[in-house]
Amino acid sequence: MKDFKKYYRLPATPEEIYTALTNPLTIELWTGESAKMSTEPGSEFSLWEGSIVGKNIEFEEDKKIVQQWYFDGQPEASIVTIKMHPDKTATSVELKHTNIPDADYQDIIEGWDNSYFGSLAEFFEVEY
Repeated sequence: MKDFKKYYRLPATPEEIYTALTNPLTIELWTGESAKMSTEPGSEFSLWEGSIVGKNIEFEEDKKIVQQWYFDGQPEASIVTIKMHPDKTATSVELKHTNIPDADYQDIIEGWDNSYFGSLAEFFEVEY
């Protein structure tokens, strides 16, 4: 099992990022895929049409999201914590993902960088 921690800088407010991560309609806009999400602790979620599934553990509006991500046959919970820290012109997003199965580690990191936060960065940089 491995842990991953990284900071991402996104050109949006903490409120905008929180909404983008918790509102299923907004999630569908930046992922291009259907999503099931709720801010109710204990609720199940599904992103990228079921590629990522888990349980919502804790929410602190516009500041923090804690989720358990499911991996088949994993004995220990894989926990994702996302914290949003406001900055002068953007938001620093702190990601901590614990208990990642060794076999999935590289794919998970690439997913965070490219699909998850990469897609979010593109979403927020779009000019209308």
